[in-house]
Amino acid sequence: MSAVATHPFITTAPRDLGGWMSILQQRDLPVPWTTALAIEELCDHEDAVDAHLLAEVLADDPLMTLKVLRHVAALRARRSGTDAETVTAALLLMGIPPFFRAFQNQPTIEDRLADHPRALEGLTAVLHRAHRAARFALGFAVHRMDHDAEVIHEAALLHDFAEMLVWVHAPALALQIADIQLADPTLRSADVQRQVLNVTLSDLQQALMRAWHLPELLVQISDDHVSMSPQVRNVQLAIRIARHSTLGWDNPALPDDFTDLSNLLNLAVTHVQQLLTELDA
Repeated sequence: MSAVATHPFITTAPRDLGGWMSILQQRDLPVPWTTALAIEELCDHEDAVDAHLLAEVLADDPLMTLKVLRHVAALRARRSGTDAETVTAALLLMGIPPFFRAFQNQPTIEDRLADHPRALEGLTAVLHRAHRAARFALGFAVHRMDHDAEVIHEAALLHDFAEMLVWVHAPALALQIADIQLADPTLRSADVQRQVLNVTLSDLQQALMRAWHLPELLVQISDDHVSMSPQVRNVQLAIRIARHSTLGWDNPALPDDFTDLSNLLNLAVTHVQQLLTELDA
């Protein structure tokens, strides 16, 4: 079903952002085996598949979402035209038969990291966190009646894709970061990333999004350094709450998150907590 990725793992961090960019821009992305299997099964019934059905299958997979947006952005750059800001729009632009021609026989993360079970576990945890953050972000956006709710969902889903790339292509370095942070949780994540990778994941991610010509609205909403617009706050709070509640809802950082979300949504804190319980069900 899947093609095994053949690129060697990165074991020594490139010297700078440019070094990481030159390596990662050339590499394919494996996806979870469930996504690869779903694509193969849908391909057998191609005539019955439309963009909306296919988008529903792919929408919860940040790696496949990234691949589709990157692929369509490259097509758009050659043909000119407007950004395809969502997976659904990208699939409508690409067409169903061309999608299956481009994305059959996907490499999988399970094959890629078969000999690195701790790295697969770490990547799986990031994927799970991304799913929850995207679900929270969409719920907040719907409550705010934001017309870009689907883009906000994708921004949260993709928020940590640079970390996913490191787990996939440099598992030893990703584990080194995780072990340092486990030994001293007080360390700032950005400082540990610079120590191990010579770059922060945030800077790497923004550079890749620009280089791949991903939709401008998606890039803006995903940028933690831009003005604190309601859309950016929507995504940031979804990410924060997903991180802080990974092991349960008793994390001491969560009350501040609830207060900030209360201000964003103009809801009482008790109603915010009820909303989060419903979204996380």
